[in-house]
Amino acid sequence: DVELAESGGGSVQAGGTLRLSCVDSGYTFSSLCMAWFRQAPGKEREGIAAIDSDGTIDYKDSVKGRFTISQDVAKNTLYLQMNSLIPEDTGMYYCAARVGCTFRPSYYVLRDQYNYWGQGTQVTVSS
Repeated sequence: DVELAESGGGSVQAGGTLRLSCVDSGYTFSSLCMAWFRQAPGKEREGIAAIDSDGTIDYKDSVKGRFTISQDVAKNTLYLQMNSLIPEDTGMYYCAARVGCTFRPSYYVLRDQYNYWGQGTQVTVSS
């Protein structure tokens, strides 16, 4: 089965950087479609970046140009490089996965169609 574990969260000042990691210790990573979601206090969870097994990537407009999603198949690890952080980026960040993607990643992000989730890692950005 897929088992996801995030790390790399923390507290930074606006303009700072963080790099989140998500390790899959279960299913063959190369067959997975992966995404990063976040949930700010009092708000609904939102998908912010996603990648499929072919390397197709989609981003939420609010993070384009600041965040970069990537994966290292050999290490079974998904990353989210976050630059130029702003207070609005504060929230719990979750790694998500699904087996197989017929459509591009944004299709599944918009429909919240991921089957496996990590426990989350907190990101706090202060002004």
